[in-house]
Amino acid sequence: MSAALTDTDHAPLAGEMIGILAGWGRFPVAVAEAVRRRGGRTAILSIRDHADADLVTLADVHGQVGVAEIGAAVDFFHRHGVSRATMAGKIHKSRLFVRHAWIHHLPDWVGLRTFWPHIVGRRRDNRDDTLLGAIAAAFDDRGVRICPATDFAPELLATEGLLAGRPLSAAQWADVVFGWRLAKELGRNDIGQTVVVRNRAPLALEAIEGTDACIRRAGSLCPAGGLVVVKVAKPQQDLRFDMPTIGTGTLESLRHAGAGVLAIEAGRTILVDAPALEATAVAAGISVVSCCDEGGMPLLDGAAAHAA
Repeated sequence: MSAALTDTDHAPLAGEMIGILAGWGRFPVAVAEAVRRRGGRTAILSIRDHADADLVTLADVHGQVGVAEIGAAVDFFHRHGVSRATMAGKIHKSRLFVRHAWIHHLPDWVGLRTFWPHIVGRRRDNRDDTLLGAIAAAFDDRGVRICPATDFAPELLATEGLLAGRPLSAAQWADVVFGWRLAKELGRNDIGQTVVVRNRAPLALEAIEGTDACIRRAGSLCPAGGLVVVKVAKPQQDLRFDMPTIGTGTLESLRHAGAGVLAIEAGRTILVDAPALEATAVAAGISVVSCCDEGGMPLLDGAAAHAA
């Protein structure tokens, strides 16, 4: 699997302290490694009950914060000279809906002021873009600019082409086109980014459960296999957060569900541990294809566009 850019495409960080607000998964680890490769330092704040333990070894300074403790996060970054930060990794939003979750994730004063307009009243709005945008604005207003993770790790972006496995059959490509349209509409309404289809029938649409659970649910509904999974950026995607991210765990979910194809969006999808991704896909017999979006339709240039 190739990268869209390399570290040489962006200037070295020259010792700058970069803040990383780290959620679940290997994505924050990959970002921290990239910052250090480019000569930067890392001030990593792990989200409680989410972040990978390996982050401690990659941090020049490390702390832990609750998901709604925005004031504490800003103070941590200020103390360590951070003016630019990024969000990387998944927040398990479903955990926020369990009984008495507010006790475990009690917001601080800044967090309360940030979320209050979105959780009370007639116009409450708990969609991902709304809440993440409010968090980013709260940081920006207090002198910590939230940047896309790809500003610091551009090499993680997927390029266009067949990234692993065999070229798609005509039937598989038809499923990709069908699923792409559905996924773009799902994203347009800020519901999810992933759909699973077979023979132009939608089997599962991602919502709060996340990508892996969506894929595994589709597998349970269609044990015959042959599934096509499409994961795309939202049409209105804010590149500072919630970009589609693919790791080996995603491919393990595909294998478990009996999926044969994963289609992603070139230039707007993060690939974590690309060599391991390719090896996992090949071993599982999964084709991974990265397409450009043209008006809500997947486009694939060159030989990889031709069905097997």
